[in-house]
Amino acid sequence: MPRIAYVNGRYLPRDQGAVSIEDRGYQFADGIYEVIWVRGGRIIDLEGHMERLERSLDELSIKRPFARSVFAVILAQCLRRNRLADGYLYIQVSRGVAPRNHVYPDHGRASVVVTASRARPYDPKVMEKGVRVITIPDIRWQRCDIKAIALLPNVMGKQRAKEAGAFEAWQINALGEVTEGSVSNAWIITHEGEIITHPANNSILSGITRRAVLALVREQGLKLAERPFTLEEALVADEAFLTGTTNFIVPIVKIDKTPVGNGKPGPVTLDLHQAYLTYMDKQNEGC
Repeated sequence: MPRIAYVNGRYLPRDQGAVSIEDRGYQFADGIYEVIWVRGGRIIDLEGHMERLERSLDELSIKRPFARSVFAVILAQCLRRNRLADGYLYIQVSRGVAPRNHVYPDHGRASVVVTASRARPYDPKVMEKGVRVITIPDIRWQRCDIKAIALLPNVMGKQRAKEAGAFEAWQINALGEVTEGSVSNAWIITHEGEIITHPANNSILSGITRRAVLALVREQGLKLAERPFTLEEALVADEAFLTGTTNFIVPIVKIDKTPVGNGKPGPVTLDLHQAYLTYMDKQNEGC
């Protein structure tokens, strides 16, 4: 069965979908995107993703192409047409087609593409053994809170992690603080049991999974601080983990060459991972 994509009002076989070479997404990376997880045939955290998508569009002054209800119909159609049970939906919205000019066009229509992809087989060793991250300088622009398609620094960071045999790259700013990973948010747990993650400001993209985990931490009455933390703090932490739409919660057992805690996935991280799986299952039950 061919995979089906939504491309500017049409549902097409994915290999036939195309946009103009003068689309500003291609010419200038002038656009935004969202990645939404699907579990058991149900969309997870749809409202949170739609809220962030609209915010990103507004921050770039791109006119919203549809109401949320229309996006919901398109996403549901992509699920159905692709028979997607577990995987993710990718939405990309650019400013649209216009003659190449740096300034925004006076009149334009946003380009919208939605694709559906099946999840890769889950590797149980990730939770059993944990993963390693490397650290790299944070060289990104100063509006990381916008989920823009201009991701070259992130791409370079993820490639460096792969070449180093690591799972992810943590980005370090000029103050020596960990901002976030190339595709994930960063967390540590101190010896005193305090869970720390960078605050949601222009230095990070506030992940939808991050928001859900913050809520779970508060529900469980655990110590929590949304503040910057330094690499030095991370290296002496008892536990560390990352969060993201396609990875959920992943324990980190080594930063560069330094083991985290006892070098094994920590109990708090594992408990939060299970709580997040339960959270997603409850969303399915409520649909």
